[in-house]
Formats: sequence, structure tokens, C-alpha cells
Amino acid sequence: MHCTRKVTDDVVWIGGSDRRLALFENIFPIPRGVSYNSYLLKDEKTVLLDTVDRSIAEQFLENLAYALEGRNLDYVIVNHMEPDHCALIRDILVRYPQAQVVGNAKTFTMMDQFFDFDLTGKTVTVKEGDTLETGRHTLSFIMAPMVHWPEAMMTYDTVDKILFSADAFGTFGALNGNIFADELDFERDWLDDARRYYTNIVGKYGAPVQAVLKKATGIEIAVICPLHGPIWRENLSYLLEKYQTWSSYEAEDQAVMIAYASMYGNTENLANVLACRLADAGIRNIAVYDVSNTHVSQLIAESFRCSHIVLAAPTYNGGIYPVMENYLNDMQALAVQKRTFAVLDNGTWASTAGKQMAEKLSGLKDVKILDTKITIKSALKEAQLEQLDALVNEIKADF
Repeated sequence: MHCTRKVTDDVVWIGGSDRRLALFENIFPIPRGVSYNSYLLKDEKTVLLDTVDRSIAEQFLENLAYALEGRNLDYVIVNHMEPDHCALIRDILVRYPQAQVVGNAKTFTMMDQFFDFDLTGKTVTVKEGDTLETGRHTLSFIMAPMVHWPEAMMTYDTVDKILFSADAFGTFGALNGNIFADELDFERDWLDDARRYYTNIVGKYGAPVQAVLKKATGIEIAVICPLHGPIWRENLSYLLEKYQTWSSYEAEDQAVMIAYASMYGNTENLANVLACRLADAGIRNIAVYDVSNTHVSQLIAESFRCSHIVLAAPTYNGGIYPVMENYLNDMQALAVQKRTFAVLDNGTWASTAGKQMAEKLSGLKDVKILDTKITIKSALKEAQLEQLDALVNEIKADF
């Protein structure tokens, strides 16, 4: 049975959600599932904008057939070639053999890599600014390379002012009938997943995102239709401002994130004592995470949100405790920058983790490492509370 919703008079959402999938890209936990959005434009010509992941193939194909109401499909626009959005291209062309496939040159290079079917005479290759007339509507194409794959592009409906934004402006989370952001409490229920999605999927590519945002300022946008998560038709400035902040690597909040790794609880105690003393000093926005029990994607999302990050870890085999090192490697891979860091370490017979963490942090762009560095030998002692207070004062002064 079909499950569709109208976006505008001529555009229908025909996507679906997967609530069974545990890991997005087989890496990122998605306890609330994920949606795969696809859209059908019904004009003199019919246009399908992207397909979906194979996991929801049956629902999608029923939705498409219902929305077409017996009509043929004229075009399939492929904004993004990642398999969670292009898996059903072959199925579509088998069912609608007269349809032409629209993409850019890199789209078709990747399509040849993923599939073996013959597209001779069935492709329309577009570039920046090209248009496709469908009747009442004119579709314009905006290249968005490295947001977050090299072939990514967006499609803009110049009549209804809809931006079909591919993976940009998406979020983790299944849609539950309410497909529009204004039908949801986005800030309460969706913002954390939107941030985690952006920072881990697109976070490295701030400069390409900035380039696309610059293009977006030159067009009038009434609706943003992403490939994951809610559709935006109100308060678009809220979403665009978030992307501006994230892609420029500015801190979203003046906040202190304390990320600790602890083998037996002594480094954890150090982190907790620091948190209490920060609170006593009047700092309210404090987040504390056990790196061993928090997925690194959440740590990265919080690293983008918070202005100040405290890292506390024991030395392990002469190096950095492995889960902390993994987090630091992800920071580097995803281009965390413009943050203030403090480093704390613990060692019973050798304390080298602090120095090594500082060395890794120094490789990040435009970061500040606070002068007060604290090393404990096995456990925090009363005599070191003065050092801890010095660090609190240094953090507070830097706010």
C-alpha cells in the first residue's frame, strides 16, 4: 500500500524509512532509523528525483506507481550516486524503459562503476546552470562537488523555488508521517541527529559547503528537499545558519566538553572533579563523556558544537589510551578546528599520553592549547586541586 505526501501541487514525496538498520554506512549508530527521500514532479513531463536504498524498495516502487497514476516516467534525475540513493536505478529503467537519466559527467562515470546496464541513448548530461523544461516547470542544475561526493549536484525548481539538495541539509532519523520540519519540534528532537549527520558525513568538506551556500544566496528558496530527514518549507534561515556555522568550523555554543578515558575510574574522577569546579566557577554549559562508552560520531558532533574541549586519558602501552587516540584521529580526519583544548593525563609509572595528545592537537588547524596541563600519578590528590583551579580559571578567562 502506498505512503506518499504532497510537497507542493506538483511535487510528491515518495520516499520511506528504515527503522531496522542499526548502522548508517555500517559505521554510525542510528537508533531512530533513517529516511530515504525521493520526489516525483508531475508536469507535462514526469520527473523522478533520486531513488532510495534497496532496503525500502517495495515501498518506494509502490509509492512511485501510485503517484504516477498510470503515466509514464520521462526523466530520472540522479543528484547523488551513493547507493542509498541510486540503488534502484536499474529497477526503474526496467519498469519505465522510456525514461531518460539526467546527471553530470561524473555521475555517469560512477554509474558505470556501480552498474553494468547499457544507457546508450538514454542519458542527458548536464553541467552548472543547465536547465530542463518539463512544461510549467524549469529545473536548473547546481553542481555541488564534494558535498560530499565529487559528483554531487542539486536540482532547483525555478517556478516553485524548491531546492532538491541531495545529501546536504539531511539528518539521521526515520520520518513518522510528519515529513516537514514545521510539523516537528526540530530543535528538541532532530537537531542533535542533524549535527551528528553533518559533522560525520560532510564535516570534512567545509569549503565545498561554503561554496554551495554562496550559490544558495543567489537564488530564492522556498522549500528545501533533502535526501534524508525532514523537508523545510518554513524558517529556512535556521537551517542555513546552522550550516554556515558548522561549515565555517565556528563553535555552535560557548560550552565545555570534557571527554575522558578511564581504566579503573581514577581519570573519570579527575574529569568529574573538574566538571564540578567549572560549575562552581559559573560555567553552565558542560558536557561530560566517557570516550569508551560514547560512539565517536557523537564525540565529533559535540566537538563541532562546543567551544572548549578538555581531553583526559591515561597512558597505555607507552601511548594514548586507544579509544582516545581513535577520537583524536577522527578529529583530524573530519577537520575539527578553531577550538580551545585542555589536556589532562594519568600514568602510574609513565605519563606520556598528555604530551602525545598535545602533539596530535597541534596538527589541527587554528586551535589553542591551554597552558595549564595536569598530570596525575594513578589518582588525583588534594595537593593538585590548586592546579585544577588554575585550569578552571584559564578556561573561564578564555570564554
